[in-house]
Amino acid sequence: MKRTLVLGGGGVTGIAWHLGLLCGLQRAGVPLGNAGTIIGTSAGSVVGTLVAAGVDLEKAVALQETPADAATPSSPQATSVAAPPSPRAAGPAGDRWLTAMAVLADPSVPTMEARTRVGAMALAAAGDEAAYLERMRPLIPVADWPAADLRITVVDTADGRDRVLDAGSGATLLQAVAASCAVPGLMPPVTIGGRRYMDGGVRLGAAADLAEGADRLVVIAPLAMLDRKRIRDEMAASGAGRSLLIEPDAAALEAFGPDLMDARRRPAAVRAGLRQAGVLADDVREIWS
Repeated sequence: MKRTLVLGGGGVTGIAWHLGLLCGLQRAGVPLGNAGTIIGTSAGSVVGTLVAAGVDLEKAVALQETPADAATPSSPQATSVAAPPSPRAAGPAGDRWLTAMAVLADPSVPTMEARTRVGAMALAAAGDEAAYLERMRPLIPVADWPAADLRITVVDTADGRDRVLDAGSGATLLQAVAASCAVPGLMPPVTIGGRRYMDGGVRLGAAADLAEGADRLVVIAPLAMLDRKRIRDEMAASGAGRSLLIEPDAAALEAFGPDLMDARRRPAAVRAGLRQAGVLADDVREIWS
């Protein structure tokens, strides 16, 4: 039986909620870390790496509950240190990010055209790639790809094509995660094999369609409310015999607040994940067992 775990994007608060949810499910006797395949996008690439690397989820949750100003770069989950600036507070960078999202959401623009436009925006706004990689380094607790089947989504800035990076892709783990988290207009695209890659979230959805061949499929998507139909279509396309979409409930969304990059909301978001896990444990157990 093949179990696949898909983790979607959702910023700094999405990382915290992901970790709270996974830890809470583990406490309830439903460890999703035993998935045969883990597919991560953007924030989900960070969490997927932690899970695949076997990081202690209890310690990860404790770090997320640490106030943002108390986190240190030596903490693997110190997202307040490595996180990009807030889209709402970043001035021109925030404007570029919002413009990119508007292009992707415009139904009158063909998908690949929209992606290439956003890719051009990302390149035009590119900052210091080396400095960005160093900011991301504290988020990754291991240097090498885990033995687990970890797959990370990115999008090519030049042609808009999405690509799945894994241990055999030629990318370092740091490069893969940083590229998947490189929000257009906020962080510079990452160079891998001579090409520049940006946030895997540009492909929209949650990448559940990449779970083809799964018998059991759990999709955790912090931003499902923005693209629920697409995600469900992806899940159907995977052909999984049993599947479940987990999204934030009203209380979790309130915990996130209006700015997904606001590290001050990590404690509330991780607690929302822990609480929601208790509500969902039986449903997840039925799918995963």
